[in-house]
Amino acid sequence: MAKFIVLYEEPNDKDGFEKHYMDVHIPLVNELPDIKRTSLDRVVNADNAKSAFYLHVEIEYEDLATLNASLSSPAGQKVKEDAVNLAPFLQAPPQILITD
Repeated sequence: MAKFIVLYEEPNDKDGFEKHYMDVHIPLVNELPDIKRTSLDRVVNADNAKSAFYLHVEIEYEDLATLNASLSSPAGQKVKEDAVNLAPFLQAPPQILITD
């Protein structure tokens, strides 16, 4: 099992972030091929963290090869292209982790 994990810090503009993220970005993510499971969680506490985390997102795949193929697909390219549209709402770029 492989996961694509994104950690967002608290946005400068929560309303703008939420609107774009939920209305535009998540529908694009939902078009990614071969996803086994997704989760989106609001962070209410993060002990020993240097950042004020806001959102934790996981996209789970069967394996790392499937994850990479999905992110390289045309749908994956659309997600990457849209990710830059979130930047104006954020204090810092999201932290991205890939696990296997």
